[in-house]
Amino acid sequence: MKTIHPGLNLLEAGFSGHAYDKHRHNCYAIGHTISGVQSFGYRGEHLNSLAGSCIIIHPDEVHDGHAGTEVGFHYRMAYVDPLLIQKALPNSSTSLPFIKEAVHFNPSLLRALALVLDDRDMPLENLRIDTFLAALTDALLDKAGPSGNKRCLIDKTAIFRAREFLDTSFLQNIGSEELEKVTGLDRFSLARQFRALLGTSPYNHLVSLRLEAARSHIMQGVSLVSAAIEAGFSDQSHLTRHFKRVYGLTPGAWQQIAMRPHPLA
Repeated sequence: MKTIHPGLNLLEAGFSGHAYDKHRHNCYAIGHTISGVQSFGYRGEHLNSLAGSCIIIHPDEVHDGHAGTEVGFHYRMAYVDPLLIQKALPNSSTSLPFIKEAVHFNPSLLRALALVLDDRDMPLENLRIDTFLAALTDALLDKAGPSGNKRCLIDKTAIFRAREFLDTSFLQNIGSEELEKVTGLDRFSLARQFRALLGTSPYNHLVSLRLEAARSHIMQGVSLVSAAIEAGFSDQSHLTRHFKRVYGLTPGAWQQIAMRPHPLA
C-alpha cells in the first residue's frame, strides 16, 4: 500500500484463492477490478466484481475477499479518509453519502479513480489530488441519490474537536467523560454525529490510530510485542485481535506482505 496524501492510500494487488478474512476499515475502500472475478461478502450478500466493475465499501462495514475462479483476480483500490470526502461535500450536505450497491459499473467513478490510480508510479501534485477528491465526491453523491444523502443536524466544530483530541491523545486511556468535556455533547449524541460526519465511531477511530502507530513501528523493525505496547495496546494478543478485525490479517502476515517489493512501492 502506498500513501500519496494524508488520508489517501493506494493499493494494487492480485490473489488466487483466499485473500482476506472478515475485517473492516475506518475509511472508504473504492476501486475497480482489472481482471478475473473478485468475490467478497458484504452486508449479508455474496458479491462478484468483474473486470471494469467498480467497488465501493463504506467505513466500518465488515467484508472479506477471495477469488471467484481458479484464475484469480487483479484489482486497484483507493482508501480514502471520510474526512477528505466530508471536506469535499457541498455546503448543503452534512452526512456522508451512502451507496447500497457495492459493485456496479460507473464511468464517472472510473474517471475519478483514474486520476490517482493511473500514472501511480509518478508523484501526484496536490492540485491533482484535490481534483480527484472533488470528482470522487460528485460521483458518490450522484450514485447515492437523494435517499443516500441524508441531512441531519451536526455540530461540526464539536465533532472535529473530538477527532483532534483523539488524534493527539490516542495513546492514553480515553473515556466518554473526557470526550463529553471536550465537545460539550452527551456521549450518545457524540457517537451519532461522529458517525454521520466521519463514517465511523469515536472508538473505532481511536483503535485505527493505534493500529496505524503499530504498523509504523513494525515497518521500522520493532518487535510485535514492543509495537503493541508502544501503540497503546495492552499486549501483543490485544494488537493481533484488533489488527485481524480491521485488516483481515495477523500483524506477522501483514509484515511479510508489506516487506515484499510492490508495484506501488
